[in-house]
Amino acid sequence: MAEFLDLESQDSVRMPWNVLPGTKADAANCAIPISAIYSPLKPLPSATPLLPYSPLRCRNCRSVINPFSIVDFSSASKIWICSFCLQRNHFPPHYQSISEQNLPAELFPQYTTIEYDTQSPNENPQPVSSNVFLFVVDTCVIEEELGFLKSALLQVLGMVPENCLIGLITFGTYVHIHELGFGQIPKVHVFKGTKEVSKDQLLEQMGFFGKRQRPTTGVIAGVRDGLSQESIARFLLPASDCEFVLNSILEELQKDPWPVASDQRAARCTGTALSLAAHLLGVCVPGSGARIMAFLGGPSTEGAGSIVSKNLSEPLRSHKDLDKDSAPHYHKAVKFYEALSKQLVHQGHVLDIFACALDQVGVAELKVAVEKTGGLVVLAESFGHSVFKDSLRRVFTSGEHDLGMSSNGIFEISCSKDIKIQGIIGPCASLDKKGPLCSETVIGQGNTTAWKMCGLDNTTSLCIFFDVIKKESPDIIAQSANNQFYFQFLTYYQHSNGQMRLRATTLSRRWVAGIGTKEDIISGFDQEAAAVVMARQVSFKMETEAEFDPIRWLDKSLIHMCSQFGEYQKDSPSSFSLSPRLSIFPQFMFNLRRSQFVQVFNNSPDETAYFRMILNRENVSNSVVMIQPSLISYSFHSGPEPALLDVISIAADRILLLDSYFTVVVFHGSTVAQWRKAGYHDLPEHQAFANLLKAPRDEADAIIKERFPVPRLVICDQHGSQARFLLAKLNPSATYNSNGAVAPGGDIIFTDDVSFEVFLDHLQRLTVQ
Repeated sequence: MAEFLDLESQDSVRMPWNVLPGTKADAANCAIPISAIYSPLKPLPSATPLLPYSPLRCRNCRSVINPFSIVDFSSASKIWICSFCLQRNHFPPHYQSISEQNLPAELFPQYTTIEYDTQSPNENPQPVSSNVFLFVVDTCVIEEELGFLKSALLQVLGMVPENCLIGLITFGTYVHIHELGFGQIPKVHVFKGTKEVSKDQLLEQMGFFGKRQRPTTGVIAGVRDGLSQESIARFLLPASDCEFVLNSILEELQKDPWPVASDQRAARCTGTALSLAAHLLGVCVPGSGARIMAFLGGPSTEGAGSIVSKNLSEPLRSHKDLDKDSAPHYHKAVKFYEALSKQLVHQGHVLDIFACALDQVGVAELKVAVEKTGGLVVLAESFGHSVFKDSLRRVFTSGEHDLGMSSNGIFEISCSKDIKIQGIIGPCASLDKKGPLCSETVIGQGNTTAWKMCGLDNTTSLCIFFDVIKKESPDIIAQSANNQFYFQFLTYYQHSNGQMRLRATTLSRRWVAGIGTKEDIISGFDQEAAAVVMARQVSFKMETEAEFDPIRWLDKSLIHMCSQFGEYQKDSPSSFSLSPRLSIFPQFMFNLRRSQFVQVFNNSPDETAYFRMILNRENVSNSVVMIQPSLISYSFHSGPEPALLDVISIAADRILLLDSYFTVVVFHGSTVAQWRKAGYHDLPEHQAFANLLKAPRDEADAIIKERFPVPRLVICDQHGSQARFLLAKLNPSATYNSNGAVAPGGDIIFTDDVSFEVFLDHLQRLTVQ
C-alpha cells in the first residue's frame, strides 16, 4: 500500500489498476473498471511552487505542457511535443532561455501536479469577490429546537470573515426574505409557500427597480446588468455591517405562528424557500461563490418539492414504497429539485443541507441538487446535537482544520487516444462538452470531457471511469516503443482567497497486453481504491437501475476476478490462493455487502441517501473506513493495537475503539465497565486504569476533530443497549447457533448472517469450478 500512498501524496490520485490492461478484451477480464479516484484540491507537498503565470497549452488538443512532454532544445526556436496528440508546439519568446540545465518548474519530473495563478501580472488584481452565505432557516420546529438553532447560528455569525456577504430567509407556511440593509425597523418581504414565484416576479415584488426604469431586454443578473449596488445591499450585506441587525432578528425569531391541528403536520414550504433563495442569488450575485445553507427541521408538506401530505395518517416514504413505486410525491419532488440543481449550476451556486430532525426531512429528494452543486450535507437528530453544532462550526473554522472551501470549479480531462472517458460519479455536473474522448458506455455524469464543480474542498474526490478501446493485441515491438497511457486532469477554480487558479495533474501509467501479463497487472493492483470504486458503482447502480440485485452483482464481480487472478487447480478448492496484492480484497467485498450502502434494511431513504452522498465525495482512505471500519484494542497487557473486526475481539478486560466514519464507538468490556462504575479510576493507586480509560477517549477526540461531518460518539458497555453500534459491524464468527464454546468474557452475535470464513469457503468453491 505504501507506494500507492506516495503516488497519492504527489498526484492526489488512486487507481485500482496502476499497470493497465492494453486491450479492450483484457480490460473486460479485469472485473473492476479501469478508473481513478482524484481529489482536485488535496493540499500539495509544501515544496511545490505556485507558478505566477498562465500555462502553455497545446495548439491542437489544448492540454497543458507537463513533465512527459518531449522538449527539443536543439532547434533554433525551441519546440515541445504534446504527449497526448504528438502535436509540435513552439515555445513563446519568454521561454527562449530554457535549456536542459535551466528548466521551468512545470517540466521538473517531480512536479507532475502543479498549480498556476492564472491572473496575468500586468492585470489589475480583480476585486476579491467575497463569498456569500444565504441562511435559509426553518421555523416550523418546537421552541427548544429553535433555541438550539438560534444559538448555533449566533455563534457562527461571529466566525464569518468580515468581507463575506450574508443574507437571511426564514420559512414556515410563508417564506420571509429579510431586509438587512434597513437597520431602523425590521423589514420583511413575504411570499406564499404554495405559490411558485419566478425570477421576474421576485424582481418586481421586491422593488429592485423602485427608482429607475427596468431594462427591457436581456437577463437581469447582478450589478453589471443595471441592478444598483444599493438594491442588492438591502438583502446581502458584509458580515461586519449586518452583525447587529442579524443578531436582533435571530434573537427575536419566533416559531411559525400558524396553528397546526393535532392530526396534521406543520405546513412547511421547503421547496419554495430554496427556489426563492436561488432566484435571489441569481439576481444579485451570479457567478460568485455563493452558498445557500438550509437548516431543515422536518419534511416539506407545502408547495413545490413537498415529500408528504399534511395528514399524519399518511406515513413518510420508506425504501419499500420507493421499490414498489408507491411514494406519490417522490418523483415530482425529485423533478423539482433537478430543475433547481440546473439553475444553481448555471448560476455557479452551492446548496448545503443541515437536516436535524428525528423524522425524515427529504434528503433523498434533495440529493440531486446537493450533489450536482458540490454542497455539504449533515444529518443529525437535533439542532442541539454535537454532530450538527460542531459540523456547522467546522465550515467556518480557519487554520489547521480548515475545510479549504473553494468555488466555481471547472474540471477537464485529456487522455491518450486509446482511452475514452465513460463518466464521473461524484459531486459535479456535466457541461455537455462532447468530443472524440467520450465513450459510448456512460457511467454517472458522462458524454462530456468537462464538468462544473460549483463547490469543492480539500477532500472532494471524483471517481472517473475509463474505457480501453484498443481492439487487437499489438506486436511486442510496438508495445516496447510506446507502452504508456497518459491522463491529464485540469481543475480551474476560485481559491478561498479570491484568486483564480489552475491545477494540472498529469499521470502516466504503463500498459501491458498479450500472454503472461497477469503478474504485471497484479503488481499494480490497489485493493483499497478498488473497494471504493466498487462501492461507488454499486450505490449508483442501486439508485439508477430497476430490479438491480447488488449482492449478486458484487459476488459475480469478485468470483470473476478471483478466477482470473487467483492460483488454483481446477475443481480443487483447497489449492486456491491469492497473491498478497489481492488477498484483502475479498474481505473488503464481504464488508461492503454488509454495509449501509448495500443493506438498506433498518435505514430510511434519507439516511441511505446521506451515506451515499458522503461516500461519493470522500477520498479513498475515508471511504475505506466507511466500508470496513477500523477496530483498535486497549488493554493492560499491551498498548493500543489493531484488532480483527470480529466478535472474538471482545473480551471482558479490554476497551475497543471502533471507527465506522459516521459513528465512533468506545466499547468497555464487562470487567472494565464494573471497575469504572466502582470508581477505581478516581483512586490514586489505580492511575494505570485511569490512563487505560483515557487513551481511547483521546484517540476518539482526535478522529472527531479532523472529520467532516463530525461523527457521532457512542460510549457503551458490553451487554448494554448501545453495544449494538459495535456488534452490527463485527464479523459474526460466533453466533447463537454456532457449536464452539464462547471464551470467558467473550460475546456472541444473534444473527443468521454468514461469517467471513463461510463466505471465503463458498468463494473458493465457486472460483475453481
